[in-house]
Amino acid sequence: MRRCVTPPLAVCHECDLLQRLPPLSPGHAAHCARCGSVLLRLPRWGMDGELALTLTALILFLLANTFPFMALEIENNREATTLAGAAWALYQHDMPWLSAVVFFTSVAGPALVILSTLHVLIALRWRLDLPMVRTALHALGHLRPWGMIDVFMLGVLVAFVKLRDMAEVVLGPGLYAFAALLLVSAVTASYLEPKQLWNQLGYRQ
Repeated sequence: MRRCVTPPLAVCHECDLLQRLPPLSPGHAAHCARCGSVLLRLPRWGMDGELALTLTALILFLLANTFPFMALEIENNREATTLAGAAWALYQHDMPWLSAVVFFTSVAGPALVILSTLHVLIALRWRLDLPMVRTALHALGHLRPWGMIDVFMLGVLVAFVKLRDMAEVVLGPGLYAFAALLLVSAVTASYLEPKQLWNQLGYRQ
């Protein structure tokens, strides 16, 4: 016997009208019946595109944390470091709290966001019964504000301007990978719709 699925409910963020979302195809949006605000917009490329962007972000993240981020050359002495190495250097200089903040916002936070997103998308795309899918999707809402790679990149640029008069600063491959990760993460966040993911989790029984 075929079960009738009730369309999901959504609250308009502009006028607070509670209404049901109509079925949407990729590239289309649902608008509020009262004020016309966008309730939900699906990317044109669908879940495959979101999965491709997330996999790209994962590759760039691994490159950014594997290769040197920046190197300083003073009197023929060259010191290079990675993102995790920078956090460790702060810890060694008796700044444990700052080290923890740098590590979480630039390494641990983005890693958790990427892996949680990938975990949810893989489970939904191939209808796999993976563990903790709902937990991962719920955690995304709390983890995203802590993955502040844009703020970290701004700090790197400020440090680069201040250090170039004292030493020769050599930008490493990790920095370019990190900059590309910033762009890919912004595109992924703008097109990833948590409401739609929750709806698909609710429908899949």
